[in-house]
Amino acid sequence: MPNFKAKFAVLVHDWPEFHWDLMLEKQASLRTFRLSHPPDQPGAVVAEPLADHRKVYLGYEGEVSGNRGTVTRWDSGTYELVSDTDLRIEIRLEGERLTGTAVLSREADEDDWTFALTSAS
Repeated sequence: MPNFKAKFAVLVHDWPEFHWDLMLEKQASLRTFRLSHPPDQPGAVVAEPLADHRKVYLGYEGEVSGNRGTVTRWDSGTYELVSDTDLRIEIRLEGERLTGTAVLSREADEDDWTFALTSAS
């Protein structure tokens, strides 16, 4: 798989409960995961896959339509896709806060994903 650079954003979202949305640019949309904790904490955090989001969220802060709270930018930058399989996504992040290699993964018989910053630069 050829590597490419694309944009990413992490937004703090206060609805329905406080969480972080990790958004990875993928062609015309954003592949999105809801993180239970800040992505810079040590160890793995729960990463719930969400429906793809519109690319406007890469630069958006404010109210979310449908009375779904507000979002503020926690980090943004570019990422390089290292590998992408059904069970594991490895990326290299170059953001203001997140810089280094991160892995989103799940077990073969599980639906639950985790996010972990595995090496920081």
